[in-house]
Amino acid sequence: MRKKHFETRAIHAGYQTTCNRGSLTPPIYQTSTFVFDSAEQGGRRFAGEEEGYIYSRLGNPTLTALEEKIADLENGEMGAAFGSGMAAISAILVALVESGDHILATKGLYGCSYGLLEMLKEKFGVQHSFVDFSDWDLVERAITSKTKVIFVETPINPTMRLVDLEKVAHLGKRTGATVVVDNTFMSPYLQRPLEWGCDVVVHSATKYIGGHGDVIAGLAVGPRELMTKVKQSTLKDIGGVLGPFDAWLLLRGIKTLPLRMDRHSENGLAVAEYLARHPLIDHVYYPFLPDQPDYRLARRQMKAGGGVISFEVKGGVSSGIAMLNRVQLAKVAVSLGDTETLIQHPASMTHSVIPREKRIEMGISDGLIRLSVGLENVEDIIADLEQALQSIG
Repeated sequence: MRKKHFETRAIHAGYQTTCNRGSLTPPIYQTSTFVFDSAEQGGRRFAGEEEGYIYSRLGNPTLTALEEKIADLENGEMGAAFGSGMAAISAILVALVESGDHILATKGLYGCSYGLLEMLKEKFGVQHSFVDFSDWDLVERAITSKTKVIFVETPINPTMRLVDLEKVAHLGKRTGATVVVDNTFMSPYLQRPLEWGCDVVVHSATKYIGGHGDVIAGLAVGPRELMTKVKQSTLKDIGGVLGPFDAWLLLRGIKTLPLRMDRHSENGLAVAEYLARHPLIDHVYYPFLPDQPDYRLARRQMKAGGGVISFEVKGGVSSGIAMLNRVQLAKVAVSLGDTETLIQHPASMTHSVIPREKRIEMGISDGLIRLSVGLENVEDIIADLEQALQSIG
């Protein structure tokens, strides 16, 4: 049977109306626990001898529909839902490492992911290294016999540099390290790391997957054996679970994911081209601009560029902050992937936990601004940025 296109699967995958009394929309199973037919059945379920629901921290039908849908869209074996993107990343990494192990990560990382790696080092003796994945000699030298995980973002937040997923997947296979990819900036519509041979993909589903700024959630997809281990250990025991109503919001959001990502990408490219021509902008970072160092790689492993752009205003941090304070349509807020255009200052906001010298090494300058281009008419977005820039020019 021919596999259906992504747009169709985004609407239909993971849910059968015939199993839910004909309800077109997945029901919200807003319950903490489930009733057994007998004491013997409860015992069998706890022993893993019979499938079925026990307690919503361990599984819930609304979450199952979401987990099956994201696994289908990422072309993976099994999905898992979490209470936040960081809950997903934490559960996956903690399940994969133990004291004395080493994690190799991209040089440039979301601030809270950086903070997690620091905590794993300080409290549990899990070492880590940050490496520029555009220099493959450095990557090869950074791998050790203790490297159990290669953890990458691509595009990297907020420098927008890319990692060659095919090369890093081959490195993981050769060294035995599990390759974990944060795919938040792209969503499975624009990029699918598992298809390039990577092992696990994670999302802050708060962003493009939810798409409406009304839910905090995380998702992960990977091999069934590993994801079962995660569900039965770090997800169950640490307890970063997602509620059924939030899962329902994600199921609703995913239905329009292809439409939204096409519009985000169309608007993002237009805004990036506008900023690249502007006399008050020093640098623009967006992979689908032809002059970017990763442009050819972007065209190979991504469907489009998405809606996130980073740029530097002439005059440095003071001019950048002045611009943020003068936007009107765009909202000064962290996060990304919402219908609204959002703008923020990474050095003082999302990446403030990272010491300044390390931020600079990662390419996150004091004057860098991150823009999440929304779904508004692109002429209105550009007009807002123009008036804000003119006011400081």
